Amino acid sequence: MNSVTKPPLGMDAANGAEALIRMLQGYGVDHVFGVCGDTSLPYYDALYKLDHGIRHVLARDERSAAYMADAYARVTGKVGVCEGPSGGGATYLLPGLVEANESSVPVFGFTSDVPVTSRGRYPLTELDQQSLYAPLTKWNGTLNTASQIGDSVRAAFRAMTTGRPGAAHLCVPFDVQKQTVDASQLWAQREHGNWPNWRSGPDATEVERAARLMLAARQVVFICGGGVVSCSASEQLARLAMLLDAPVCTTVSGKGAVADDFELAVGVVGSNGGVMATRDVVAAADLVVFVACRAGSTTTEHWRFPKLGTTVIHLDVDPFAISTSYPTDVALVGDARLALDALLQIVEPERGASPPGADASAPGRQLAATARQLKLQAFAALASSDERPIRPERVVAALRRALPADSIVCADPGTPCPYFSAYFDLPAAGRGFITNRAHGALGFALPAALGAWFGRPNARCVAVMGDGSFGFVAGEMESLLRAGAPLMMIVLSNASFGWIKASQRASYGQRYYSVDFTPTDHAAIARAYGIASWRVEDPRELDSVLQQALRHDGPTLIDIVTQPLEQAAAPVSQWMG
Repeated sequence: MNSVTKPPLGMDAANGAEALIRMLQGYGVDHVFGVCGDTSLPYYDALYKLDHGIRHVLARDERSAAYMADAYARVTGKVGVCEGPSGGGATYLLPGLVEANESSVPVFGFTSDVPVTSRGRYPLTELDQQSLYAPLTKWNGTLNTASQIGDSVRAAFRAMTTGRPGAAHLCVPFDVQKQTVDASQLWAQREHGNWPNWRSGPDATEVERAARLMLAARQVVFICGGGVVSCSASEQLARLAMLLDAPVCTTVSGKGAVADDFELAVGVVGSNGGVMATRDVVAAADLVVFVACRAGSTTTEHWRFPKLGTTVIHLDVDPFAISTSYPTDVALVGDARLALDALLQIVEPERGASPPGADASAPGRQLAATARQLKLQAFAALASSDERPIRPERVVAALRRALPADSIVCADPGTPCPYFSAYFDLPAAGRGFITNRAHGALGFALPAALGAWFGRPNARCVAVMGDGSFGFVAGEMESLLRAGAPLMMIVLSNASFGWIKASQRASYGQRYYSVDFTPTDHAAIARAYGIASWRVEDPRELDSVLQQALRHDGPTLIDIVTQPLEQAAAPVSQWMG
């Protein structure tokens, strides 16, 4: 049901800063992640004075604030909100908004700015924020007067949560925050505080065409992106896969589209997290159905799997994502859940009460089972190894044994990403794994895990990072300690930017250059912050240390000395030969 939160949203707002808070309140915002600054003082003063129910989470870096808001949005289904000051603060917030936008996650970032009356006169921290953010967000605006606040915030939330979700940015000058406002203009379209919203389904004629192609195909294979999880379409996907005896593959961001123990689950495919056995599943298809994914370079191993010429059905809410890299036989433009529901209405009556996928000997089910078996056999041998330095596979296996089923693992895009994408099984569909796959900036996992914990405080939230990533965000340990968040941090220590070093080995004749740094005792750093910590060099100690950390009432860090990535057997196709 549509709902409108009308003025005065609790009480009249006297100035622009208070009006902005009232608008956020109207959209059900209960957390704002940010960093203070001179030009944000009126906004912070309004937060202090007003009764609004919003918790402000002070981060130690604006990038971290944006990553917190991103993960918070992913686990709650609400818009994530972050803020920062003018100048450097506005530039630091940008990486997180770019990641959210390209990952189709609604994050609203607002930044303060120099007074409107000072523009062009070389005031400290002046920056053309409008031009900076315009190409990198779904919606972008700059206020010139306080009278624009209501319209601008409504436009931002509407843009973020309808169609393809994305990020929005609003520049709020210092003097605008102090101007008087007309409270009658402060109303909110409440449902736009959640996502996705105002869903639309695909054309019925195209749905019929797609269903007929699926029913006639020899072997259908689904490749699913993060939109399946965001749209809560996992149940519909699993039912359709069973009816069609169709293996379900996912992108890294789509991990969780189905549970990993689902009969037709293959797991992650592509150049990051895929293995030869999962590649074989894609290669066996005569019909590939891309569901809420862009069919980008990582998922398709640079557009080699599936091969050109394979029949393709592409379902996405964004028509521009369809037919970008593959000739598309049927385009289904719309929300994933509505589209899968529509396909079920045609396919289900055709396949009856005993769908092919329910038969253990069905070809698609056998294809998926073989891929899983081959992948896990290779993994198990490495995961039980007592080698030193510790194999990353051993860490993945130990964490899976130790963590509760409803845990949320946030992984940085370097060393942790391929291992956890490939081998960390999710026992249920949903958002149990988060990584930043759009732009892959280091330093994501720790603040993301904190944002996830604020969104889902009863879940065990874990940040897995390489030591390169840890160096970006060590200061946020103070933030999580101050928040009282019982996060578990896992640092995979190999004293290098491992992904780059492994690439130099594979493609540049082992000409290692400027990728190594000094080994660091990360556990000692954590202890200096007052955080319980352990350093593990013997793989036989892993299980015991993990249990100690899980029993601890507070944040923990485990520094694990691991095999260098260039020596490992990571599931990355360009390193496999």
